[in-house]
Amino acid sequence: MTDTLARDTSRGTMVTIAGQWSRTLIQLLSTVVLARLLAPGDFGLVTMVTAIVGVAELLREFGLGSAIVQASRIDERQWSSLHWLSVLLGVVFAGLAAASAPLVAAVYQDERLVLLTLALAPTVLINSLSTPLQARLQRDLRFQSLATIEVLAMAAGVAASIVAAFLGAGVWSLIALNVVTFTWRFVSLAIIVRPHFGAPRIDRSVHPLVSIGGSVLGVQLLNYAARNLDNVIIGRVLGASALGMYSRAYALLMLPINQLNGPLARVALPVLSRLRDEPERYRRYIRASLLVLAYVSLPSFAIAAALSVPLVGLLLGPQWAEAAPIFSLLAIAGVAQTLGNVSGWIYISLGRAHVQLVYFLVTKPIVIASFIVGVLLGGLHGLALLYGLVSLALLVPGFLVAIRGTAVTVTDVAAPVIRPLLVSPLCFGMAHLGASLVELHDLLELAIGGLFGALPLAAALLVPAYRADLRQLLDFIARARSRRDLTERSTA
Repeated sequence: MTDTLARDTSRGTMVTIAGQWSRTLIQLLSTVVLARLLAPGDFGLVTMVTAIVGVAELLREFGLGSAIVQASRIDERQWSSLHWLSVLLGVVFAGLAAASAPLVAAVYQDERLVLLTLALAPTVLINSLSTPLQARLQRDLRFQSLATIEVLAMAAGVAASIVAAFLGAGVWSLIALNVVTFTWRFVSLAIIVRPHFGAPRIDRSVHPLVSIGGSVLGVQLLNYAARNLDNVIIGRVLGASALGMYSRAYALLMLPINQLNGPLARVALPVLSRLRDEPERYRRYIRASLLVLAYVSLPSFAIAAALSVPLVGLLLGPQWAEAAPIFSLLAIAGVAQTLGNVSGWIYISLGRAHVQLVYFLVTKPIVIASFIVGVLLGGLHGLALLYGLVSLALLVPGFLVAIRGTAVTVTDVAAPVIRPLLVSPLCFGMAHLGASLVELHDLLELAIGGLFGALPLAAALLVPAYRADLRQLLDFIARARSRRDLTERSTA
C-alpha cells in the first residue's frame, strides 16, 4: 500500500502542478486581454455580485467536498445520498441567490446588479451538482482527470468571454466566463464519473459527513467573509471603478497563490488524511510542503511587490496604473495566505475542523475589522496594508492552535520558513534597485528587476544552511519526477 500511495502521491503532485500551470497561463491570457477590452467598472460590477452570491456558493457546498475527501470509507448508498443532498442544497441556495438580486442592488445602490445576480444564480446549482463528482475523483487520487477537466473548462470559459468582449458584450462577457466554465466542468465530471443517483433519498449514514461538513462550512464562511467583505466595503464606500482597480490587483495576487497552493492542497489533503496514523511521515510531509511554499512564495512576492509598476503596466495596461501600489501592499497578505493554508490542511486531515471553527470565530472578525479601519483611514491603500499586516500577525497563533495536541512541533512549521524569510527583504530591495536603474519597456524593467531580485538568493547559497535547503528542494522535485515517495523521506 505504501508503494501505491507513493506512486499516486508523486504522480498526482506533478500532474496537478502541470494542470495548475496550464490554468494559470489561460487565466493570465484572459486577464491581459479582458483588461484591455473592458473598463474597471465592469470588473467592479461582477465583483460586487460575486462577493454576495459567493455566500450562497459556500452554503450549497456545505463543506461536503472536504468531508468526503477525509472520510475513511464511503459506500455506494452513501454516494447516492450525497448526490441527492447536493441537488437539494443547490436548488435551495440557487433560489436564494436569485431572490437576493434586489438586495444586492440595494446594498450597492446600483440597479444593474439585479440582472447580473439573476444570471449568476444558476451557477450555484451547477457547482453543487459538481461537488460530489469532483470529490470522488480527488478521493480516488485521479488527479490527471481532474487537471484535464479544469484546464479545458477554463479554456472554454476564457474563449467565450474574449469572444463576447470583442463583440461588445461588456460586463456580460465576464458572466459568460463563469457560466461556460462551470457548465463545462460539470458536464465533463458527469461523463467521467457517471454517477448513480438511485432513489431520491438521503440516508442517515451520511450524517457524520454532514456534521464534519458543517464545521468546515463554518470555517469557510468565516474565511470567505475575511477575504470578500473588503470587496463589499470598497464597492459600497468607494464605488465600482475603485473596486475594479482593487479586484484586478487582487486577481494578480491570486495567480501565484493559486499556482502554489492549488496543486499542493489537492494532493496534500487526501495524502495527509491517509498518513494521520503515521505521525513521523505526517510531520515530514508538512515540513516538505512548508519548505517548498516558503522558498517559492516569500522571495517571489517580495520581488513582485518591488516590480508592481512594470508588472501591472505589462499585464493590464497603462489605464490600470492605480492598481500597482495596491498590488504591492496586498503582497503582504499573499504571504500570509500561502503559508497559512498549511494550517488548514492540518485541521482537516486530522478531523479537527471543529477546532479550526472556534479559532476562526475569534480571529476572522479581527481581519474584517481591519477592512473597515483601513478604508476609513487610508482608502484602498490603507485597507490593503492593514489587511496584510493583520493577516501576517495571525500566522503565529494560527499555527500554534493547529498543531496543539498533534505530532507536529513548532520546529516543524517554523524551521522551513526562517531562512527564506530572512533573504526576502533583500530580494525586494535589489529588485526595486534594478528596476529603478533603467526606464525602458515594462518587460525589460521586469527582466532586469527580476534578475537583481534573484541575486540575494544566489548569494545566500554561499551559506551552508541555504545550500542544504536547495538540496532538499531539488531532492523533492527529483523524487516527484521519478514517482518516488514524497512522504517517506525527510526534507527537513
